[in-house]
Amino acid sequence: MAAADAPLGPAVDADGGGVRVWSGSAQSMRLAVYDHTDPTWVVETVDMTRDHDDVWHARSDRLTAGTAYAVQASGPAGPAHHFEPRRPLLDPYARGLVRVGSSWRSVAVDESFDWKGVEAPRTALDHTVVYELHVRGFSKLNPAVPAELRGTYAGLGHPASIAALTDLGITAVELLPIHAYTSEQRLVKQGLENYWGYNTLSFFAPHARYATATAQTGGPTAVLREVKEMVRSLHAAGIQVFLDVVYNHTAEEGPAGPVTSFRGIDNLGYYRQDANGRYIDTTGCGNTLDFGRPAPIRLVLDSLRYWAEQVHIDGFRFDLAATLGRGADGSFDPRHPLLEAIRTDDVLSTRTLIAEPWDVGPDGWKTGAFAPGWTEWNDRYRDRMRDFWLVDFARARRAGGAGSGIGRFATRLAGSSNTFSPERGPLASLNFITAHDGFTLADLTAYDRKHNEGNGESNRDGSDNNFSFNHGVEGPTNDAAVLAARRRAMRNLLGTLLLSAGVPMLTAGDEFGRSQRGNNNAYCHDSELTWLSWDRADWQQELHAVTRTLLRLRRENPALRPVRFGRFGETVPSASQVDWYNDDGLSMSEDDWRSPDERTLQYLAASTPEFEEFNRILLVIHAVESDSSVTLPEHAEVTGYTLLWDSADDDMRGREREFAPGQELPVAAASMQLFRAHE
Repeated sequence: MAAADAPLGPAVDADGGGVRVWSGSAQSMRLAVYDHTDPTWVVETVDMTRDHDDVWHARSDRLTAGTAYAVQASGPAGPAHHFEPRRPLLDPYARGLVRVGSSWRSVAVDESFDWKGVEAPRTALDHTVVYELHVRGFSKLNPAVPAELRGTYAGLGHPASIAALTDLGITAVELLPIHAYTSEQRLVKQGLENYWGYNTLSFFAPHARYATATAQTGGPTAVLREVKEMVRSLHAAGIQVFLDVVYNHTAEEGPAGPVTSFRGIDNLGYYRQDANGRYIDTTGCGNTLDFGRPAPIRLVLDSLRYWAEQVHIDGFRFDLAATLGRGADGSFDPRHPLLEAIRTDDVLSTRTLIAEPWDVGPDGWKTGAFAPGWTEWNDRYRDRMRDFWLVDFARARRAGGAGSGIGRFATRLAGSSNTFSPERGPLASLNFITAHDGFTLADLTAYDRKHNEGNGESNRDGSDNNFSFNHGVEGPTNDAAVLAARRRAMRNLLGTLLLSAGVPMLTAGDEFGRSQRGNNNAYCHDSELTWLSWDRADWQQELHAVTRTLLRLRRENPALRPVRFGRFGETVPSASQVDWYNDDGLSMSEDDWRSPDERTLQYLAASTPEFEEFNRILLVIHAVESDSSVTLPEHAEVTGYTLLWDSADDDMRGREREFAPGQELPVAAASMQLFRAHE
């Protein structure tokens, strides 16, 4: 392995540049330098020298910023290797790429940039609200963004985009992959393309297609500069930037896939294989990086530090993160050297670290299993909340009983203490109802089945287990009652997400009810199906207003944002002291918790302040499709309740707002009410 003080990749200056590439299996390597204006014309080849750490290096006076280059590797034959001496390969650490016919070349870039004194926001995790978006899809249709900037890094950094984000009230954008990627061979043959970007070519170079035409013409240096300008603009507005990163596999696909970089440089050193050289695939994508070996570990750490230090990225969401914790024997270890290095690194430990805690390998579901310092996508939260507000209602209509009580809902609402240890607390849970993968919020309420016919796989792809409910009609309808029920369900799901303990993630477009027409796997559609529309109906504007209100209420009420789990009989700093009541205003009994028919709950939570003023809230949940009433709880320290929000009617004008403990409160069918409690 290369020493830590000997950086890999390119380094250029006024007198040329050098390249350092690791390969433990190669027997010789060469650096090919191309004409500065023509990346198809080799003007120089230089034999690379191997040092004692298996790092191959070479220098050329011709290798200046903007110049394309490649490496060529020779080595042993055999099933574990894939050397082709004449094939030009990408430097795994290249900061820029350029396409040449059906292949790519690495490009040396000028990494200098003036950040103009803009500091990255330091948003505490308990104040964080993540907004998952696609760089291209977010601004592609926005008429307030100049046409030449729509669908680009510059479009996301444009004042109109930033105004929309700050008006909504989110604190961080999580960008679907912007590492340079390509479409899978299967999609190309079908006339489709990879839109989401989970098929990485380079872990250091930004995806050029998301840059403006001007930047693309200017080359990789201009593309990288546009990325940094976007980050600087978002930071200046107080918005953090997280990246969705895909370190578990690469775009080289299975053994018969394209050879672009890692496979040709050191197939054995990078990819997980059995004793016969067959790939061991825990990602479902054809190959898996082998984190039982040092080279892939260093690759990930170097890439993360590059984006954190050079591009000022604030956090990372790790796709199929269980793969990153698989050691030499293939089993998952939450204290795997890579996972430990990420969470303890001087730079990376100051960033937000979010794990997708599963993969498709043996024993691959690891929700709750990561170490302190990690926040995890909580699929148990997602499924429970969908089940509670959608599937249970469908079941009740069919069979006359919901078949699911309130207990598991309450556990998720309060931070999933049955999944995450006391040491980690509620902020270990990244709560989400939807993500890029699956139904949108609106489609959850409008489709019982996926409709992926346009994906070219005869509707076989995508999950069949969606926990959705169409409310009586599959897809679009003009039935007023069905539409009202769907919109009420959306408000309840948004209310649940944004008022739960944990870190909420909102998927772009859910705030106004965006639909993908029932497609729950729209990864191969770069079209109006997946782009955000800015032309919205009245009900969509109303849902957007509901989302803004909920985000404001979350900010204003720290009792909704505990950092730690409370402990009975103790005052835990930055926790919430919680009391649970039934519809009669009485403390929940064991029978109440266990009854499948109990669908009404009152959640009284008081903050235990460290850094904010004391706060107490009451959240009333009534998950039955009939109107009812509750008796507001009497608590020794509560003298009254002020209604802040009602999912049945977000318009508080003319509403009675002040209520007394013990007072009977009418509650509408399938609704939530949030109150501030007063001493």
